[in-house]
Amino acid sequence: MARGGYRPNSGKPKKTATKRQATDAAKVPADIKAEAKAAKMTPLEYMIRVMNDDTVDDARRDRMAIAAAPFVHSRKGEGAGKKDERASRAKDAASGKFSPAAPPVKVVK
Repeated sequence: MARGGYRPNSGKPKKTATKRQATDAAKVPADIKAEAKAAKMTPLEYMIRVMNDDTVDDARRDRMAIAAAPFVHSRKGEGAGKKDERASRAKDAASGKFSPAAPPVKVVK
């Protein structure tokens, strides 16, 4: 029985779907942009105003909340993590009184 070697159509497909990019979440729908421009507001201000208005339909308020969320709240995993925070605290603690001493000066005569 033959083993190994090239097999046609084996391996990962060339164009597979990837996870949603962070830039995709920050896109504002065109209709919201148009309505915000007509109201002379930024899209985020418009979305928050509609979201907080009790007279607007609940489905529309929900849609505005979903659209505004990426601009107001960060996703889990974005920003500095535990290791980054620990490293920055260690760097701050190693400055000032607890900074390392200068190396000895070696002079050859």
